[in-house]
Amino acid sequence: MTLSGPQHSASRTGWPLRHRRAGQIGGLALILALGGCQSLFDQSYQASVSPSSTPQIVEQVQKNDPRAQMGAREHPRIVASYGGEYHDQKTERLVAKIAGALTAVSENPKQSYRITILNSPAINAFALPGGYLYVTRGLLALANDASEVAAVLSHEMAHVTANHGIERQRREEAEVIASRVVAEVLSSDLAGKQALARGKLRLAAFSRQQELQADMIGIRTLGEAGYDPYAAARFLDSMAAYQHFNSTDPTADQSMDFLSSHPSTPQRVELARAHARAFGPEGSTGDKGRDYFLDGIDGLLYGDSPQEGYVRGQTFLHGTLGIRFDVPDGFQIDNKVEAVMATGPGDVAIRFDGVADTENRSLTNYISSGWVTGLLPETVQQTTVNGMEAATARASADRWDFDITVIRLGNQIFRFLTAVPKGSDQLQSTADTLRRTFRRITPQEAQTLKPLRVRVITVGQGDTLATLSSRMMGTDRKLELFRVMNAIPVGQTPPPGSRVKIVSE
Repeated sequence: MTLSGPQHSASRTGWPLRHRRAGQIGGLALILALGGCQSLFDQSYQASVSPSSTPQIVEQVQKNDPRAQMGAREHPRIVASYGGEYHDQKTERLVAKIAGALTAVSENPKQSYRITILNSPAINAFALPGGYLYVTRGLLALANDASEVAAVLSHEMAHVTANHGIERQRREEAEVIASRVVAEVLSSDLAGKQALARGKLRLAAFSRQQELQADMIGIRTLGEAGYDPYAAARFLDSMAAYQHFNSTDPTADQSMDFLSSHPSTPQRVELARAHARAFGPEGSTGDKGRDYFLDGIDGLLYGDSPQEGYVRGQTFLHGTLGIRFDVPDGFQIDNKVEAVMATGPGDVAIRFDGVADTENRSLTNYISSGWVTGLLPETVQQTTVNGMEAATARASADRWDFDITVIRLGNQIFRFLTAVPKGSDQLQSTADTLRRTFRRITPQEAQTLKPLRVRVITVGQGDTLATLSSRMMGTDRKLELFRVMNAIPVGQTPPPGSRVKIVSE
């Protein structure tokens, strides 16, 4: 989480709390509106050909291409939305090497690409018209070899060469008109925003037909470049495994999830394998490039960046802001650029953010200044939280009850917004946990905070899944995450001498 600007950044119509069920108060559109195609990108790829490490630069080759101009226009917004660019010379060389091999055999070898690694732990990759390709460091961390990354990039290149982005822009223009109608007709601002959010989700991904077409073109490019053509299917499997791991409730309604706008994973996996068989039986063709890929991502930043603070189990810590707090047991923390969100049992949700305190007004007046919908004025009261000036209040809107806690620290106001379904008995206890544990951290504590990174280790004699996964940090589900990150099937153990990924400082 980064500190917001001046004051009213919270929604006036309800909290943008991130629930995992479609019918709940949703901030999903904030995350998904810019997504390109996102379902192919939760797995891994491999390749060990020797392409150029210096592919053509898109700005030089396509100066007069209107499609490139469209991509250039949207590029800064994409980068800002995903935490900026991730710069690491070793990793950038790795991605350039993979992309260079694909470009040489792509549908349009004259097409140049600008590939940006986004500084985000999300598992994502997408394309803009004109050759702008994006891959997150989170996707690179999940991949297990170069051919898996190549499968992702070749799929995105296929969207570019097939002009899918141009077709999507036409749909977006039509959606703008529909959005105006929604905004003008719906009297409820919240209902209007939810309708607009669903419209954005429809546009956030390519169509089913476009996705399957990109799969076909991408796998053909993958095989012709010398990579393992079965990498696409493997990475789709890894993506599904990661989605399951990362879901609080894997059986919950996922209709607002980005995967809902894509063909089902089982279907895509089977089709991907069918396309790959044109190059030969699985395991007999193409190169995975595992060793040079692992060398390229060893030390890759994993999870939250220092600028956004750190999640360690049930605790959020931010060295620069000098704060920390805990969420109750059973909650999952989701650290986003705009806020820290946490969801827990019983559909309880928490949002935490901060705003600049430029006016130094009383905190009771601040809570009452109009940014809280459904505020119950008689509940506003001044208090302290671990020696810091604070104020609390309750609010009620639609099917939800809220606790609002604001805390002043220096020239900043930190805000906790806790939401529970009406009738729940968890509001008081959840809010009390937040207030009880929110405190300043000492300079010594701040100095000990280090980001997590992907570390590549060699399996030793006598190592087991238990000994290997015990070295994982940043999760209380060490064995599960270790299996997912290394695509290890149940019942198998990596052999001695092989290399695996762990998460460590």
